[in-house]
Amino acid sequence: QVQLVESGGGLVQAGGSLRLSCAASGRMLSNSNMGWFRQAPGKEREFVAAISRSGTNTDYADFVKGRFTISRDNAKNMAFLQMDSLKPEDTALYYCAASILAPMLRGSGNYQNWGQGTQVTVSS
Repeated sequence: QVQLVESGGGLVQAGGSLRLSCAASGRMLSNSNMGWFRQAPGKEREFVAAISRSGTNTDYADFVKGRFTISRDNAKNMAFLQMDSLKPEDTALYYCAASILAPMLRGSGNYQNWGQGTQVTVSS
């Protein structure tokens, strides 16, 4: 099993940036595809971005393309989500997740391990 802990959330003005981190323990993340998801109040959890085991391949939801960047550092057992040009509609609880399945997928049901989430609030 792998335990995931997110950090880096906070309150930021529209147009600002935040960098979310996901630290893993219990298993090497190099064996897992990693994903970021978010859930706003009253809405379902939605896919944000994913990165393959080696970091070679990435995938983004259309609403974050060009603004968010997913990355990972397998040596440090961490994954990251750089969020730029933030909008009020990006306000949500952000989760990182790990999947041992292949290939890299968007569905949340394909991810076996989840963190507790970190809150991102973007003011207008």
